[in-house]
Amino acid sequence: MIDPAEAAPSRERLWEAVAAGDEYRAVDIVQKALADGLDEETLLLDVIAPVQEKVGTEWAADRLTVAQEHAATAINERVVAALAHRPRADGPGRSLRGRVTVGCVDGEWHAFPARLVAEILRLRGWQVDYLGAQTPTPHLIAHLHLTDPQAVLLSGSLPTHLPTAHTAITACQAVGVPVMAGGRAFGHDGRHARALGADRWAADARGAADVLERGLPRPAPAAVRQVVDDLPHLADQEYTMVVDSRGRLVKQTLSDLEDRFPALRAYTDGQRERTAEDVAHIVDFLATALYVDDGEVFTTFVTWTADILQARGVPTGSLAAGLDALAVQLRDFPRTLSLLHEGSRAVRSRLTDVATGPDTRG
Repeated sequence: MIDPAEAAPSRERLWEAVAAGDEYRAVDIVQKALADGLDEETLLLDVIAPVQEKVGTEWAADRLTVAQEHAATAINERVVAALAHRPRADGPGRSLRGRVTVGCVDGEWHAFPARLVAEILRLRGWQVDYLGAQTPTPHLIAHLHLTDPQAVLLSGSLPTHLPTAHTAITACQAVGVPVMAGGRAFGHDGRHARALGADRWAADARGAADVLERGLPRPAPAAVRQVVDDLPHLADQEYTMVVDSRGRLVKQTLSDLEDRFPALRAYTDGQRERTAEDVAHIVDFLATALYVDDGEVFTTFVTWTADILQARGVPTGSLAAGLDALAVQLRDFPRTLSLLHEGSRAVRSRLTDVATGPDTRG
């Protein structure tokens, strides 16, 4: 196997091409690296994947615009396609191990990790049905009835899709197909995959291929499990009440913020709209943390949000004020209130500038 360090020069050149928006140079760099001896798996996972991760890091640091981030992702997708569709001496029909389905959880638009997994499995000899971004669970199940794969590999990047992932996992297992979960949504150690009843978890594409090679036993077809069978803490109904109150919570928090964070009164319509989106995301992550009963889901998001706001020159005191406003509204829900207090402490420990100056977002 090639030492990943040998991929560093190609990785640096690919980043330069991607950052410059030069699709053709990006494809040439990867093709030259292939000709010089780097194998496809190394190119996919040690060259292209780290470049894509850097795209996200640079956007978060406000060194790439949203448009540049989208363009860079599109270039990386086309580089992967160029690798996947190059002529092969052994021809296209070389699947020996069996058939699997790879797709994203419904609502999940970050399809690049799943695409990498699909390509690695093809290289390892699997026939792969790659379903792409946000696969609705009913359509996924219909596909399983048609193809009878040996396993489903579900990818999720955003934790807010974990409730939907839970539905997909139980539905797949109900028709006798085992599920392997992967992606950041399921936790860096796979804790959420296990909590939701997935048959296996893989930290990355190589890990997924190794797990498949060892084999996944098929579950006996059975009735779909009830949510509380896997997550008994949901019996307190706090998750349901927060989800059902989402619109009201966002609206009331924006109103309360005008008193807690007076600079909001001078915001433009566009700035108020973005603030409303931020509050909605906070409520969504709060609900997800309630669903899986894991405070880290919420604190990780709010501290990440604090970093994003700081990078864009937005006073992060607004975030702390928003959490306080939510805590007042949700004071009668013990688990929810505990999560909000935990998140508020994490944000306040992160604050380096609590000034209430105007929002500098354009």
